[in-house]
Amino acid sequence: MNKTLAAAFVLGALAASAADWPSFRGPNGTGVAETPLPSEIGPDKNVVWKIDFPPGHSSPSISGNRIFMTAYEGDKLLTVALDRATGKEIWRVEAPRPRKEIYDKRNSPASPTPAADGKNVFVFFGDYGMLAYDWNGKELWRTPLGPFNNVYGMGASPVLVDDKVILVCDHSGGSFVIALSKATGKQLWKRPRAEALTGHSTPVIYRPKTGNPLIIAPGSFRMDAYDATNGESIFWVYGLASEMKSIPVLDGDKLYINGFNTPENDPGKQVPVAPFEEVLKQWDKNGDGKISVDESPDKRTKDYFPYTDLNRDGFLDKEEWDKFRAVMAAENGLLAYKMTGKGDISQSGLMWKYHKAIPQLPSTVLYKGVLYMISDAGVLSTFDPANGTVHKQARLRGVSDRYYASPVASDGKVFIASLSGTMTVLKAGPDQEVLSANKFEDEIYATPAIADGHLYLRTRTALYCFGNKK
Repeated sequence: MNKTLAAAFVLGALAASAADWPSFRGPNGTGVAETPLPSEIGPDKNVVWKIDFPPGHSSPSISGNRIFMTAYEGDKLLTVALDRATGKEIWRVEAPRPRKEIYDKRNSPASPTPAADGKNVFVFFGDYGMLAYDWNGKELWRTPLGPFNNVYGMGASPVLVDDKVILVCDHSGGSFVIALSKATGKQLWKRPRAEALTGHSTPVIYRPKTGNPLIIAPGSFRMDAYDATNGESIFWVYGLASEMKSIPVLDGDKLYINGFNTPENDPGKQVPVAPFEEVLKQWDKNGDGKISVDESPDKRTKDYFPYTDLNRDGFLDKEEWDKFRAVMAAENGLLAYKMTGKGDISQSGLMWKYHKAIPQLPSTVLYKGVLYMISDAGVLSTFDPANGTVHKQARLRGVSDRYYASPVASDGKVFIASLSGTMTVLKAGPDQEVLSANKFEDEIYATPAIADGHLYLRTRTALYCFGNKK
């Protein structure tokens, strides 16, 4: 190969890489990819192609000329590769399914998004573990993990850093973060996350000016920064909600993270939970040292019983009750941190916090100097990320809806998809100016993907590719 061709090859490879959206929420979970996109996204607006696709909540992962997604059909767990230009299926493979975990109705057996690196693709299923495939669908390795005990079912996606696949597995049976070799699937290190109870927040990678890459992993009550080389927790913060499902958003050495559990976790609405010993004296009618559903002291305890009975034996013991107290004492919030120092930086790193209209599922997006946050109920807040000042807070489009997918941004626009199937496009900026809103006759759980002039949207039954018509 002559020098000119070699240079062209390198430039082409770099361009392809820059046009990828290789894992959940795109490049390092930002939800941002700067590329031209239409101002209207709808079932008959700027559609390049559309295909029927089996169910699942994972988002498209885009790498090179391929789109990778997971799905399920009956008892089958599937990884599917599609041609990026046409949506035509290239291959599909079935993963083992030795068990069936419990899944909340808002979750699915195929919710984690694949991670791809231009040569291979890495997928996680809560009902099995991690698997790796090459570009042609040949299985490279499989690493069983679990079983898991997550009241919602597993949902965190794998991320890649250097030669490692990183996966956070938070559940009620012993949470952990694990690093596997990309080449072999062998465990390189594994660290327990003792305080994490449930949730499915996907980590991001922070590369400080000096030192090793850090894995930023939110969990119940606490967020850790793990050294990617050995799993050591370099610094951590307390003050998070007891359930973390959103992905952190990085801006240099600043980080934004939101978490929500129940409306009773809003500051000012918290009701203290009595110590276990007091509850036993009054409510343990059969004297077995535990609290059953029938012995629950109030309606709230009964309502939350499925979430507090961590081992699902039908009783609450002291350990479970103490965790229930901690859960109800935690605060919902959007928090901003500067990632400096070592050890506990809960106070020294905190820039600001905000406690109203916090989403449980959608993550924030930071774009052109504005931080966007959409609540589960459709209240959109725009912030100055430097100090947390609210520019505007209003119900999106002035109507009530539900939101599970996270906002994404590109080309001076912010794209927000609702559960009922409405794709709203905003003009980037603090004022929440709506450019368009189009309804799909289908539900949307998955976060859209953006790459190389196209937006890819997964609905309950289909995958769409949108772009400006030439």
